Amino acid sequence: MPARFIPAALIPPALLTAALMPLPAAAAPASFDRALGEFRDTHRRVVAEAGIVGSSFYFLRDGRTAVADHIGYQDAATRTPVDARTIFHWASITKTMTGIAIMQLRDRGLLTLDDPITRYVPELAAVHNPHGSNDAITLRHLMSHSAGYGGPTWPWREAAWQPFEPAHWSQLVAMLPYTQVQFRPGSRFSYSNPGIVYLGQVIERLSGEDWEVYVDKNILRPLGMYDSYFDRTPPHLLPHRSHSYLIRDGKRVEAPFDADTGVTVSNGGLNAPMPDMAKYAAFLLGDPAAAARHDLVLKRSSMEEMWAPQIAAGEDYSQGRMAPTTKAGLSFFIDQGPGGLTFIGHNGDQNGFRAYLSLCPARRAASLLAFNTETRAVENNPSNRATAESRIALATDRLCEALPPTGRELAAAPANHGFQNER
Repeated sequence: MPARFIPAALIPPALLTAALMPLPAAAAPASFDRALGEFRDTHRRVVAEAGIVGSSFYFLRDGRTAVADHIGYQDAATRTPVDARTIFHWASITKTMTGIAIMQLRDRGLLTLDDPITRYVPELAAVHNPHGSNDAITLRHLMSHSAGYGGPTWPWREAAWQPFEPAHWSQLVAMLPYTQVQFRPGSRFSYSNPGIVYLGQVIERLSGEDWEVYVDKNILRPLGMYDSYFDRTPPHLLPHRSHSYLIRDGKRVEAPFDADTGVTVSNGGLNAPMPDMAKYAAFLLGDPAAAARHDLVLKRSSMEEMWAPQIAAGEDYSQGRMAPTTKAGLSFFIDQGPGGLTFIGHNGDQNGFRAYLSLCPARRAASLLAFNTETRAVENNPSNRATAESRIALATDRLCEALPPTGRELAAAPANHGFQNER
């Protein structure tokens, strides 16, 4: 029989503090300390109410970790607490690394974003395209999810004996003649996992290395992310690998432990502890103190190019702030918060893990939020904003809004820029 989730009363206060305060309202910006107190209350209360086994939250300011919170357990059976070494699965946030790798190759003169994907992955010519030639589908279309390819990578996962994801590229190639381009490339947004796998093939074929090896050499190691890896956990890190859980019909069931994403690793294979992800977020924001090292990974202008909106993505309620105003950039999502601030980010959802990366460049701030429990399957409709995980993730906006505007932000804003109510 599947076990029921742990009642909040059974979780020690050191791991979970029951809170009574309501979710933060869209009111005038509060001081950061007050906003942080409200967020922490929200985080702990909603985790307890929803039966989430474990969660971690980091907030970065000026490239440094300002807040580090850990709640609950990485393993419900052994009651092993979540801590700074706990390794979460970051799922689709992996796609941002695939995008960065493509930009690296672009900056080295090996490709352009408007090259046809068939130049590098000629197998895609076999896909049925009622809208014209497959040569019209570009790398830019893939990075902005506007190529017209379907959403899921692997349609067969009804039985325990079936693989978690396809293990070999040849399996995807065999399916290509039975798939079609769903709309004219570049005409609209549609989130596509296989599209990112095709970008992974570009990286492998141009670099001559497996995607995992390339990203480890060119992103993880230069950023000092030494406890981060893809797919199966190395033995020395297994004690810190979080288990994951699904809550269905009010009961908690454990998801497959340490699952392997196979050939889809480029769209969802990343595993990492929070301190490593803080290094990644600091790199994304741009830390002047580490500019020389960061520029070796990707120059600042190329990073900001990835944040330029490419196409409206408001029909998708799984990414960014999950709002009708969301836009897709190049491997990132862009939106405006209630206070007018721009947020850049990506969400992840796989095998019981939920993860959120949110950047607020104007305030030089970022939040990282990870859960090892999925309370409800992601649905592409506005109700996705009401899940426990989404409610907590959206509440992080208030922390950024509560920070005072930077000097650069004030200089760039009109005279009546809307910050007059800040304290």
